[in-house]
Amino acid sequence: MRILLTGGSGFIGTNLVDRLRANHQILDLSHRPPLNLENMPFWRETDILDQKTVQLRFREFQPEIVIHLAARAECDECTTIEKGYRVNTDGTSHVLKAICETRSVRRTIITSSQFVCGPGRLPRGDDDYFPVTVYGASKVITEELTRRANLPCPWTIIRPTNIWGPWHERYSREFWRIVAQGLYVHPAGAPVVRCYGYIGTVMDQIENLLNIPAEEVNGKTLYVGDAADDIYLWANAFCLALTGRRAPRVPRTVLRTAGLVGDLITTLSGKPFYITSSRYRSMVSEYLAPMEPTFDILGRPARVLDKNVQETVSWLRSKGPSEFSNTAR
Repeated sequence: MRILLTGGSGFIGTNLVDRLRANHQILDLSHRPPLNLENMPFWRETDILDQKTVQLRFREFQPEIVIHLAARAECDECTTIEKGYRVNTDGTSHVLKAICETRSVRRTIITSSQFVCGPGRLPRGDDDYFPVTVYGASKVITEELTRRANLPCPWTIIRPTNIWGPWHERYSREFWRIVAQGLYVHPAGAPVVRCYGYIGTVMDQIENLLNIPAEEVNGKTLYVGDAADDIYLWANAFCLALTGRRAPRVPRTVLRTAGLVGDLITTLSGKPFYITSSRYRSMVSEYLAPMEPTFDILGRPARVLDKNVQETVSWLRSKGPSEFSNTAR
């Protein structure tokens, strides 16, 4: 099949191109080169805010499958949708228009985010939105545009949960680096349950979406990732793999105080301290998602946390920052 990906040079896109390139014709439309240099032959530099170029790429390639991943994904609360997240709104509009104009397209996957709904409760339906970040609000528009586009082919919206694994740049700079330095501590007390997802699980789910009958997923909105679990299990697995030691548990009052001190250090230095009040709130907040409809359609992922952590740590030591090469083995 001819598969066109927007944002195929990002974290999820890199893993997806790796998965699909052996058996399909791939075109990656991204504004930056691939993270994995082996994927360079499939890349065409493209800014999806440039509508004419997007339409030209579609006409030239005549894709059968379109997987729209391109987005600004980091959370920036110092901007607006109009100033900071046009890729998620105008860019999506350009991709949808190109799909409508390309008669070869037989199926489309549009990538949204769990952030269209904040923590605290589960959504009551696909259009029950309650974002708490500007990024999440921009992804609401991504979904609304998709539903109004009257696409001429079957389409599915996917909402990735907190996805992790090889080629995740932010985790390499932040969480995994802190773990490798022996600085990570976990809040004591009741378990904090969240929906995380290994990138391999998401690749399996996307492949299944492409292979099952279109009528089973047409017009549906599906979360992708693994089942919810206590995030201590995930954090502790990385602590053991990277340092050989279990993740220490610290009373929440201590962490809350450390977060306040971190706020002050961040303000005075202009550089984010590794724990702040915002980070503390994130550490103790549950964030669930309705995963069962996805599992009913695409199957329930196997629980292989240790294997997935080891695959990620192997990548960190081979391709990640040099500081990971000296961590415990």
